[in-house]
Amino acid sequence: MATFLYKLGRLAFRRRHFVALIWVALLTLAGVGAASAPAAGNTSFSIPGTEAQKAFDLLEQRFPGMSADGATARVVFKAPKGEKMTDAVNKATVEKTVTQLRSGSEVASVADPYTGHAVSKNGTIAYASVKYEVSGMELADSSKDALTDAAQDARDAGLTVEIGGDALSATPETGSSEIIGIAVAAVVLVITFGSLLAAGFPLLTAIIGVGIGVSAITALASALDLGTTTSTLASMIGLAVGIDYALFIVSRYRAELAEGREREDAAGRAVGTAGSAVVFAGLTVVIALVGLSVVNIPMLTKMGIAAAGTVAIAVLIALTMIPALLGYAGRRIKPAGQKSRLLGGGRTPRKPDRPNMGTRWASFVVRRPVAVLLLGVLGLGAAAVPAASLELGLPDDGSQPTSTTQRRAYDLLSEGFGPGFNGPLMIVVDAKGSADPKAAFAEVGDEIKGLKDVVTVTPATPNKAGDTATITVVPDSKPSSTTTEDLVHAIRDKGADIARKTDSQVLVTGSTAMNIDVSQKLNDALLPYLALVVGLAFLLLIVVFRSILVPLKAALGFLLSVMAALGAVVAVFQWGWLSGLMNVEETGPVMSMMPIFMVGVVFGLAMDYEVFLVTRMREAYVHGEKPSQAVVTGFKHGARVVTAAAVIMIAVFSGFIGSSESMVKMIGFGLAIAVFFDAFLVRMAIVPAVLALLGKRAWWLPRWLDRALPNVDVEGEGLRAHAAEEEKELVRA
Repeated sequence: MATFLYKLGRLAFRRRHFVALIWVALLTLAGVGAASAPAAGNTSFSIPGTEAQKAFDLLEQRFPGMSADGATARVVFKAPKGEKMTDAVNKATVEKTVTQLRSGSEVASVADPYTGHAVSKNGTIAYASVKYEVSGMELADSSKDALTDAAQDARDAGLTVEIGGDALSATPETGSSEIIGIAVAAVVLVITFGSLLAAGFPLLTAIIGVGIGVSAITALASALDLGTTTSTLASMIGLAVGIDYALFIVSRYRAELAEGREREDAAGRAVGTAGSAVVFAGLTVVIALVGLSVVNIPMLTKMGIAAAGTVAIAVLIALTMIPALLGYAGRRIKPAGQKSRLLGGGRTPRKPDRPNMGTRWASFVVRRPVAVLLLGVLGLGAAAVPAASLELGLPDDGSQPTSTTQRRAYDLLSEGFGPGFNGPLMIVVDAKGSADPKAAFAEVGDEIKGLKDVVTVTPATPNKAGDTATITVVPDSKPSSTTTEDLVHAIRDKGADIARKTDSQVLVTGSTAMNIDVSQKLNDALLPYLALVVGLAFLLLIVVFRSILVPLKAALGFLLSVMAALGAVVAVFQWGWLSGLMNVEETGPVMSMMPIFMVGVVFGLAMDYEVFLVTRMREAYVHGEKPSQAVVTGFKHGARVVTAAAVIMIAVFSGFIGSSESMVKMIGFGLAIAVFFDAFLVRMAIVPAVLALLGKRAWWLPRWLDRALPNVDVEGEGLRAHAAEEEKELVRA
């Protein structure tokens, strides 16, 4: 592989006009496709195999036109101090608002508070329930505008009005911290390369790759039912790996120049060596993202595949466009250790023979491997302790910032009707096989009334055929509490007993039950996903490093860093540690998608650092250095660039911590702390310590396996033979 990529790098360097034209053309085509594509509606959301989804599907069949999974909104009214919602003036305002809401094109029904018993006991709070024909993800902006306009008219009349439910989606505010994160990334690149031009290449190629990927997703969004979250994930991952991959190759190019090679040859060798690491690092990211399909959530599968496509583009751009840009830059890209004149280049260094920081650190670790290993493992183990208390759930309006109308509506409903009112459960009773459906409906209602944590059970509402009914249950606890989750399981357990007695089926659904089912599905999929991703990557790394112990160490180190990161997330967002510093307004369960999402993203980035750092060690070892010296050599050439890549990623991910959205804040913090743990504690401390302890055994591989594995030559051994052949041909000529 190294020889093939070497030739590709030289070709791209020589034919830079052609290569640049191809990528500009692809970016233009993708942009035109995105601009001319039909506007995509929001993606549909379904969770196959869950009880809540089965209930929704059954309602669609038995209650045609009901729009069981349609968006809902609760317009909550509060009377001015000293007044009640039953006062004539306030009642007239509410009825006018209800009439205004009913005129919406996508509205299925609006329940009047005064006819639907939706006024609190003290008479100060009331709400109107709005049901839409389409889901919250598919709701048109015009319908959302009509909803907010109606609420504003009621506010102008003197009432306090807030809107809850899934019809309105709060737009997260990231503030200036995200811009600061990108600015930090740019500064780190300039410091790393000592050149504005060289620093700009990784940013430029990453932006082009993300532009092509996101534009392609936008162009295909309508045909493939892709939502806005798909392009968001693709852009975030694509930007992260795009910068990393370009950084690796530009850094290796400058190192080759420092060894006295001609620029075209240096570009070829950079792509042949660092490019090989990029290819295999990219493959691990693709495996991690495509592996999201094992969760069997269609939206998550599409997000993973789209992001994997963007990563593949980032790899191709790094292998072709970076050497082309290096060809355009010419002598303006300085060898490693030299800076541009603008940044102080040309000065005589004070201590030219002093080893760099990476060399000094690796030498220290090689001398004290046991102490470094114990400190690293114990530190990460201590950080991972809170993960034992991990509780998973999906955010509801109660986790929104208090500045949002959703959160204020949530609080008003809790004040007027109790905390469980924000998460009612819908019970679907399928009595088609029952001899007495009405008796079955009554039996279900009576059984549920006898359960703990139940405040209200409404009478059964049957369909026209009389064989299916819905019952609404209001819990005593808030939707995201473990008590409400226990109630859902208790109802389902009772449903199994009722099914045997009455020949009917009892299903629990609604947004609260759906959130519980999604959390359970994600939790159940975590171990198979881990086994798939880590297992496939382990096999891939065996091919790359031609070793058993090095890939095993890489996988175990990754698991340790992810557990430590999850522990930190639990401590901050579930326990409330440092919540003031992180501006966490409401603690609660960790977002159910967080563990799988963290595994997928961080695994890819961790393997980037592992492959790039350890391939330099493998390269030095294959070329004759002792194992301990190979570790130091690997750090001499790779520590600076891996550190820069990690700092950039931490800065970018930390930008999301400033978001007003709890879920976005959690993702930003989790990814930033995970990259910190993995890059600086695992790859920079535990990895060299383990390799120093193992010595030659680290690179042991059974002979039969060595013969069976393909020789991908990531360390560039084949380049020496290729160079020798070229020299012989020159001599003959």
